[in-house]
Amino acid sequence: MQASEQHRSSSMYYQPLQQIEAYCLPQYGNLNQQLYYHGGSHGTHFSTPSSSELYCTLESSSVAGSFTLYNSPSTVSFSPNGSPISQHDSQSYPPDQYHSPENAYGSPLSGSCITDDLSSFKHKLRELESVMLGPDSDNLDSYDSAISNGNNFASPEMDSWRQTMVAISSKNLKHILVACAKAIADNDLLMAQWLMDELRQMVSVSGDPIQRLGAYMLEGLVARLAASGSSIYKALRCKEPESAELLSYMHILYEVCPYFKFGYMSANGAIAEAMKDEERVHIIDFQIGQGSQWITLIQAFAARPGGPPHIRITGIDDSQSAYARGGGLHIVGRRLSKLAEHFKVPFEFHAAAISGCDVQVHNLGVRPGEALAVNFAFMLHHMPDESVSTQNHRDRLLRLVRSLSPKVVTLVEQESNTNTAAFFPRFLETLDYYTAMFESIDVTLPRVHKERINVEQHCLARDLVNIIACEGVERVERHEVLGKWRSRFAMAGFTPYPLSSLVNGTIKKLLENYSNRYRLEERDGALYLGWMNRDLVASCAWK
Repeated sequence: MQASEQHRSSSMYYQPLQQIEAYCLPQYGNLNQQLYYHGGSHGTHFSTPSSSELYCTLESSSVAGSFTLYNSPSTVSFSPNGSPISQHDSQSYPPDQYHSPENAYGSPLSGSCITDDLSSFKHKLRELESVMLGPDSDNLDSYDSAISNGNNFASPEMDSWRQTMVAISSKNLKHILVACAKAIADNDLLMAQWLMDELRQMVSVSGDPIQRLGAYMLEGLVARLAASGSSIYKALRCKEPESAELLSYMHILYEVCPYFKFGYMSANGAIAEAMKDEERVHIIDFQIGQGSQWITLIQAFAARPGGPPHIRITGIDDSQSAYARGGGLHIVGRRLSKLAEHFKVPFEFHAAAISGCDVQVHNLGVRPGEALAVNFAFMLHHMPDESVSTQNHRDRLLRLVRSLSPKVVTLVEQESNTNTAAFFPRFLETLDYYTAMFESIDVTLPRVHKERINVEQHCLARDLVNIIACEGVERVERHEVLGKWRSRFAMAGFTPYPLSSLVNGTIKKLLENYSNRYRLEERDGALYLGWMNRDLVASCAWK
């Protein structure tokens, strides 16, 4: 695909959603690895510098005035090569790596937990297990027979216990994760701690998709119990990878998953269609990141019949992207200016180093005589809404943009419902969404690929831990489904702008380079990209 190859040659990088300094995830050194596309005939080589940080630990703290979760100064430790610390060198993975205790998530508990009676509690659990399941915990015939004969002596609580015991016996990781989250939601701290102990024997950052996801989901649950509110920042802290390393992880994720290319291509298509007859175009990008999205659009405008328009881009910054690129917005402006000069496109760049929450009209540099396009790609879900702040920046920004009378406004967002949901349903939604995401990565990156561990850790796990562990203003990952976004845009005074059929065809060609389990669907004027039966990203346009 020509556009994709141009993209690669121009060093386009995916910009992450937002920096979350609240929590820590383990650090791994970079390895020079060959990145292979399964089913394809080509590979892409990535080489990045090694991190000077060998490992980091999750530092637990106690909820003020409540209880001490751990006496151990750390609950999760990782080795320099990317797997949990063990006596074996995990550069070579044994055949039973995915269920071996030596490859378990984190170090064993040391010291006492929650109360001095935890050992007694666990002994009683085992006794209950024996009563419920019989001496052989794998043999459930007698219990099931009693139920089928009408001797239903089990209460709903006992039935829940039985299901949990069966899940542990069968190593049903997803069921145990859900049961642990439910225990936390119900404030059943002893049950939660016991299930966390079981989970630590089952998850692995180098296992299959659910084991890898489970490792980060477990970390989020530990963090949630370890602290609340503002103290979450003290409970979870870790040094960021070097900026060049983080940028390389973003690049790998951009290449191995089509989600971000899909979002950028669909938005660019809507902008190109709306501006096809305009001579002066002003694009406001509310999270410009590395400026990657605009490389292909500048190239497309350069090839426009009758010549390209004059393009001016206003880029609004975010701290995570600034860190990854190692400097301010002038780096983005210089890169795009050189590209535009190469393609003989008249170009200006306006830098707005300001948070989206602080943006006012005067920051945007709007000029008369320019056709205006506004881009919200993977950004609006970071804006707090009425459930977080009375200022409601999410709707305020939409009203501000509407007052500028843009020709087109593009929206790209994850199709997930985590904004106002309570903890337990939010956990279930996150588990379902990221299961699909981790499965899709598994198709392209081998499980023993050290860069895959870094990509998942720094580009995905950060977000899901924030969703699980944080509340209030600290929870910055607040996704909404497209139906809710439609309501917000309509209330702000926008009407739908139909997406071009040419864009759909281009995206279908893009997906031919990836697994056939990705699916593209057009519904109600919007495009959805999903993995199997789960929608993951939605794109639409407004005017």
